[in-house]
Amino acid sequence: MTEIHVRPATPADHDAIGALSVAAYRGDGQTKQDHPYESHLRDVGARAAGGEVLVAVDEATGAVLGSVTFVLPGSPLAELATDGEAEFRMLAVSPQAQGRGVGEALARACLARAGELGCRSVVICVRDFAADARRLYARMGFERAPELDWSPLPEVILLGLRYPLG
Repeated sequence: MTEIHVRPATPADHDAIGALSVAAYRGDGQTKQDHPYESHLRDVGARAAGGEVLVAVDEATGAVLGSVTFVLPGSPLAELATDGEAEFRMLAVSPQAQGRGVGEALARACLARAGELGCRSVVICVRDFAADARRLYARMGFERAPELDWSPLPEVILLGLRYPLG
């Protein structure tokens, strides 16, 4: 069984994170080739400038398995978080590593980071059709927060979720 280690990403991880993010988003139908959001997924340097990029790696091989971007209110990447909240975005797991607990490990690392910073909750959004992600977050204790639902494009419906801390 693969041991998963979550740590802050380094610039050496950026290319792998960008590539796996695009592959994951394409794989579950969130984007397709030449979708404008893919440039944001690939630009890990910009994500790192606006938040904390965490990476999940295989302890034995060092292979990058997934990543997530953790942000606080006021970050140019924050879409939902308000005072006292944290947010994570662009959680992506390599298609080859899906189903092995990588996404949960990344989400739990964000919850832990928010707790360290004294946040009262963590907010996220998930695509309306992302049943696997919604099941994972429900199992972890995230609650539906319909007041956070939004749509950046007519064909994109994002559902808000909140995880209360402490």
